[in-house]
Amino acid sequence: MTSRRSFLKTTSMLSAGLLVAPHLFARNKKYIGVQLYTVRDAMAKDPVATLAKVAQVGFNSVEGATYTGSEKFYGMEPAEYAKVLKDNGLIMPSSHYSLGEGMPNAKGTLSNDWQKAVDDAAAVGVKYMVLAYLADSERGTITHYKQVADKMNKAGEICKKAGIQLCYHNHDFEFIKQDGKLPYEALLNFTDPKLVKMEMDIYWMYKAKQDPIAMFNRYPGRFPLWHVKDMDNTPKQMFTEVGNGVIPFKEIFKHAGTAGMQYFFNEQDVCPGDPFDSITKSYAYIKQNLV
Repeated sequence: MTSRRSFLKTTSMLSAGLLVAPHLFARNKKYIGVQLYTVRDAMAKDPVATLAKVAQVGFNSVEGATYTGSEKFYGMEPAEYAKVLKDNGLIMPSSHYSLGEGMPNAKGTLSNDWQKAVDDAAAVGVKYMVLAYLADSERGTITHYKQVADKMNKAGEICKKAGIQLCYHNHDFEFIKQDGKLPYEALLNFTDPKLVKMEMDIYWMYKAKQDPIAMFNRYPGRFPLWHVKDMDNTPKQMFTEVGNGVIPFKEIFKHAGTAGMQYFFNEQDVCPGDPFDSITKSYAYIKQNLV
């Protein structure tokens, strides 16, 4: 039987470990994920074969990129899609969605038929639903960003009832000042931290000349999801395979605990050749150097 003294000693050791290296406790390290947008053309042609190929590379976690509009996961109903994932040893803890302000006829967005999107996500085992992007018409002044934040709070409340966390995925436009303020910070400050968290796209943070670590320190625990993609060392600052660019991922990963990171996904919006070649290179670097 564990004595009270030994229990307190163990607890103290764990607490000390958290203080010394909080990143070690930040997430379940067995998952290395990929955002399926990277292999979007293959997913459009044959999602079943593509998911099998993703698993063969070594990935055991994926993030969805397609649901809005069809209210299906790559043409499949939730039960069918969940089976395909399971058959390939994959989980999908996160998936992307749209705000829908500029798409009044699209369903499964934050603005239209959100409850069904949440129900379907829960059926697949999704833990995080992510607002992936704001179209030009969905941006604007800080006042409008506050309205977006209000919509996210309401959508996040629906997610919460299903045991799901709503997140927001950044690009670089959120760091162009509006009314003298940064839209990204407006979204952080106008949303309820319990209802809305962030998926940090580290490439786009660097593209916007922002410091991810400083953001983690300013808003600790708000970044449970990361997009891990690299930036090449050219004036164009293009996407490249992880480990092939200039972003210091080894240092950034040391701050996973402060960020509150739970899952990360390799993503490469544009690949120089076969996307599977790119994600294979990225997987190898991540496996050897980051986890």
